[in-house]
Amino acid sequence: MSTLALSPARRRRMQALARAELTLLGRNRSAVVTALLVPLALPFSVRPTLDQMDLKAEGLSVGTVLLTAAVGFSLLFAVYSSLVSAYVARREELVLKRLRTGEVGDAEILVGTGLPAVCLGLAQSLLLVVACVVLFDTGAPKAPYLTVLGLLLGLVLCAALAALTATYTRTVESAQVTALPLLFLSMLASGIAIPLEALPGRVADVCAYLPLSPVIRLVRGGFTGELSGYEALGTTATALAWTVLAVFAVRRWFRWEPRR
Repeated sequence: MSTLALSPARRRRMQALARAELTLLGRNRSAVVTALLVPLALPFSVRPTLDQMDLKAEGLSVGTVLLTAAVGFSLLFAVYSSLVSAYVARREELVLKRLRTGEVGDAEILVGTGLPAVCLGLAQSLLLVVACVVLFDTGAPKAPYLTVLGLLLGLVLCAALAALTATYTRTVESAQVTALPLLFLSMLASGIAIPLEALPGRVADVCAYLPLSPVIRLVRGGFTGELSGYEALGTTATALAWTVLAVFAVRRWFRWEPRR
């Protein structure tokens, strides 16, 4: 994968790819429903479970947990899940192969293809954060830079993980299956549906090193203000390590040819 420098020519090529991908996304009704409606509905489906937990003992509130759950679900479904299908579909349709025969670089192809989903995930996350702040009176974030950092790292990481998952996904139909392990693992063990503070000590310590766990911790820590400088630095380092590892794996193993 070539180094991505944002020269005017490359920026125009990526914008053209992003516009084309946005058009294709709009024609795929199932992808639109998954990306738009699922992240809106799922956070509120965990409300009954949260009401049975003693969140105050952990320094949390229902609103804060629902807010980070909303961001997590948006990252998983609007970005990760939809991009797995998009990368596989473009590969199997030989779109990626044809693009590589021109002047478009590998990084430009992957970034341009992923931009609509990433922008959708960003817009949706911001909308959900505002909605949760208004509905549950969580108040303004005490350390907004941590929330912004966590969200940006989450967007990049989910896009990279989607490209990596697409590497071993054979068909568009099987993309829904190959994406499930990370979806379920992240929802249940990364602090999205269930706060890590509610898990047993050793289990929580292990789950804290899962790919999306540091992202969720940064987003939540930005609102609660309970992350110390040392904790924020360690959490950011973990998120960056996962991001670098995912990008390296994509550079090394991403498949541009159809899997037949």
